[in-house]
Amino acid sequence: MNELFAILIALAGGLAGGLVGVGGGVLFVPALVIFLGLSQVEGESTSLLMIVIVAIVGAYRQNSYGNVALRDAIVIGVLSPVGVVVGVAASNEVPQRVLELSFAALVLFLAYGLVRRALST
Repeated sequence: MNELFAILIALAGGLAGGLVGVGGGVLFVPALVIFLGLSQVEGESTSLLMIVIVAIVGAYRQNSYGNVALRDAIVIGVLSPVGVVVGVAASNEVPQRVLELSFAALVLFLAYGLVRRALST
């Protein structure tokens, strides 16, 4: 049964990532935690690896349409590992409940911003 949920999570995350550029943490982490029973840290860690693969495929396809800001991508790509090192260290020190609530708050904040932006156009 876990394999079926993993397949569905992969398809949903890939579809959402391709359609709207979302999928990684926003869909993968909650799905891994809720449907596969992973801890928050395990879900975040697993999602990080999955995002690499999704990002490579998505960036390759979007680049063929001329939609990649290559300079910005390089700057973010080079600097992001610094944040990853700090984030991983912090996530291993912070209680599971705090991680779950922080992640939920972040998702709600991002959803609010997206809805507000969509309604203003």
